[in-house]
Amino acid sequence: MKNIFLLFSFFFSLLSFGQANSGYAAVDTKMAVIPANATISTQAIANYINANFKTETDKIRAVFYWTTSNISYDVANMFSVNFNETEQEQIAKTLRTKKGVCIHYAVVFNELSQKIGVQSYIIEGYTKQNGKVSDLAHAWVAAKVDKKWCIFDPTWGSGYVNNGRFSKKINNYYFKAVPATIIASHIPFDYLWQFSNYPITNTEFYEGKIQINKTKKYFDFEKEIIKYNTLSEEDQLFASAERIEKNGLKNIMILERYEGKKQQLTYLRQNTNIEKLNTIVNEMNLAVILLNDFIHYRNNKFKPALSDDEISSMIETPKEKLVNCQNNIYSVGSVGSQNASNVSSIKKSIGAALAQAEEHSLFVKNYLSKSKIGRKTMFSKVTWFGVPLN
Repeated sequence: MKNIFLLFSFFFSLLSFGQANSGYAAVDTKMAVIPANATISTQAIANYINANFKTETDKIRAVFYWTTSNISYDVANMFSVNFNETEQEQIAKTLRTKKGVCIHYAVVFNELSQKIGVQSYIIEGYTKQNGKVSDLAHAWVAAKVDKKWCIFDPTWGSGYVNNGRFSKKINNYYFKAVPATIIASHIPFDYLWQFSNYPITNTEFYEGKIQINKTKKYFDFEKEIIKYNTLSEEDQLFASAERIEKNGLKNIMILERYEGKKQQLTYLRQNTNIEKLNTIVNEMNLAVILLNDFIHYRNNKFKPALSDDEISSMIETPKEKLVNCQNNIYSVGSVGSQNASNVSSIKKSIGAALAQAEEHSLFVKNYLSKSKIGRKTMFSKVTWFGVPLN
C-alpha cells in the first residue's frame, strides 16, 4: 500500500518576541522538578499536572513547559521520520529519547492536553517566516482553554535551529497564541482549524492578507467543530478533503495533503467493504455447514424422523442465508484490485451453493407433497456440497 506523507517543517524563529515574563513562573518551577518516575508516560505526566494544578490555564501551561523544555528537536533525523508509526509509538519513542520533530512535539502535547481534560486537536498545515512561505509542512496543536480556542506550537516554542544545531529556548509567543494573530505565520490545510468565522484562503496567506473580511460568507466554525466530532472517520476525511480543495490547492504541500486525505478515504472505505465481505463469507460458511447437515440427513433417508416443518426448515434456512449472501455481495463496493479475484471466487461459491440449496429445496417440496409410501421411493445417495471457505 503506497502511503502519501509530508515532510514537516524544522524552521524556528530566531526573533526574540514573546520572551517577556510569562507570568507562569510558579507553574514552570513546579514542572521543572517533576520526578523522573512521573515522566515515563503521558498518563504519569498528566497525573502529576492534575495533582499540582487546578485551573485549565495552569494545566495547559504545565503541558507546554514540559513539552518544550524536555523534548529537543532531532535535527539529525528531520528528514527520516518513520511515518508508519502509530501515534502511541511516536509518543513512546519521544518520551524515551526526549527527541523528535514537530509531529512528535504535537502528539505528546495533544495527548497530555486530553489527559488533563482539555479539548485539543493536532493541526497540520504550513508556515511563513519573514515573508517567505516554507516548502515543508508543519504540525501544531489547538486547544480550548477556559472556553476560548488557542494555538500552541511546542516545536517553535522550544527553541531554534541555527547552522544545523538546535538550541533550547522557550518562546512564549507560541503559548496560547490567538488564532487571528498566529494565522500570519501558521495556516492549516483545512480551514476549519483557523477558528475563524471568515477564514482566509491560501492565496491570501501568500499575499499576507490576513485581516478579517466580513464580506465573505459567514462560517460558524464552532458549530462545524461540534458537527465534525459527531462524524464517522470516513465522513471526517471526506468533509476535510472538500474544505482543503475549496480553499485552493496553492502548493504541492496542500495538494499532497488533499490527495492523502482522498487516499485515506479510499483505504478506509475499502477496509469497511472488506469487513462487510468477511461478514458475508462467514454467513456463507454457516449456510454451507447447514446445507451439508441437510445433505447428510437426506443421505440418511430423513432419519431420525422429523416433522415436515423441521425438514423444510433444514433446507430453507441455508437457502435463505445464501440468497442474502448473493444479494449482499453485489452491494459491497470496492475492496481493492488485490482482492478482486477473491470476490469473484466468493461469488462463484455462493452461486454454486445456492444452486444446490435450490435443488434440495425442490426435492423437499416434492417429498412433502407425497404420501408416506411415495416418500420412501424418492431416496438415493447425494454427494456433499463441499467444505466451507476459511
